[in-house]
Amino acid sequence: MDKGINKQFSYMIAMLIVIGLGMSFKNSTFHIPGNQEDYEPKQPIEFSHQLHAGEMEINCQYCHFGAEDSKHAGIPPAIVCMNCHKFVNNTTNETRLSEQETREPVANLEISRIYASLGIGMDGQKKGNENPTKWVKVHNVPDFVFFSHKPHISANVDCAKCHGDVASMTRVKQVSDLSMGWCLDCHSQDHNQLQQVAGRTAPLLDCASCHY
Repeated sequence: MDKGINKQFSYMIAMLIVIGLGMSFKNSTFHIPGNQEDYEPKQPIEFSHQLHAGEMEINCQYCHFGAEDSKHAGIPPAIVCMNCHKFVNNTTNETRLSEQETREPVANLEISRIYASLGIGMDGQKKGNENPTKWVKVHNVPDFVFFSHKPHISANVDCAKCHGDVASMTRVKQVSDLSMGWCLDCHSQDHNQLQQVAGRTAPLLDCASCHY
């Protein structure tokens, strides 16, 4: 076979392989290292943001009260859940069904796990030691990246900008790749607004804003 033809044939094969791999990665769950987009771990309690933040319209910061003043939004302690659940220990559907059947409502399993984490029974009486719920963190950035919720909340950045439409999620998942490019795209778009936040010491597009 002529060397020129052989070279062209090899080039075509290589191109087909590259295109094939590209299409495979595009249609798969493959991510570059550190990219956890679509990460949706099962949690020890099936807490529904769709119910609480969506239907009931509970403000994000009622539970994640650390977001306004600190680096971390924080996961609420079970005692915050009990502000409501000491009065509510079953679902609306169960309440309606029990009324129709003229019986006592059956306590919801997921809500009972909140009680158990505090070492108390569904009657509110102490039953044992506290066993804090071990929630699985969904959104993570590398150790060499500094991120704080405080300046973002101060600049009125909506939670959904980074976390997606959590109010529609039964189980929370990461909807963005949280890459450097993704952050810079947002910083560029909202640069003028965010730059005015009180206490800001470094330009939003400066490396030192996130790496120091």
